[in-house]
Amino acid sequence: MVFGEGNPHADLMLIGEGPGATEDETGRPFVGRAGELLTAMIEKGIGIPRNSVYIANIVKCRPPGNRTPHEEEAHTCRPFVMRQIELVQPKIILALGATAFRYLTDQEIRITRARGQQFTLGNAILIPTFHPSYLLRNPSAKKEAYADCLSVQSLLKGQ
Repeated sequence: MVFGEGNPHADLMLIGEGPGATEDETGRPFVGRAGELLTAMIEKGIGIPRNSVYIANIVKCRPPGNRTPHEEEAHTCRPFVMRQIELVQPKIILALGATAFRYLTDQEIRITRARGQQFTLGNAILIPTFHPSYLLRNPSAKKEAYADCLSVQSLLKGQ
């Protein structure tokens, strides 16, 4: 089980899809190749240290074959991630990828259409962006993800 980690009082919370193989082995979110890219997005794109944010996933256990979580799995874990949000009380939530965005908002908008916009989740501003593993497969999308990071940076500075 990979519950989450980081600053329990963070202004910024990042929520991904689910743990991969490396995360499953270590019990920590985003520590594989996608995690390295996520760290760069946080530290270079947003301009804050990784340990100042809180990172979690929609599902807490690795789906078999590293597949996208099924709806039943995501809905089973949703109360846990919603409680994490309630406890951390972030000002901004960065939804990493379509699965995170879908199960946080109950909206089935494609991530390519949702990113670049701001949504509200409780008292937080929710910003959808591409998942780091998507960016590893599609480097041309990094420019848009970088713009999303700059939006987060601007919101954090304005608070």
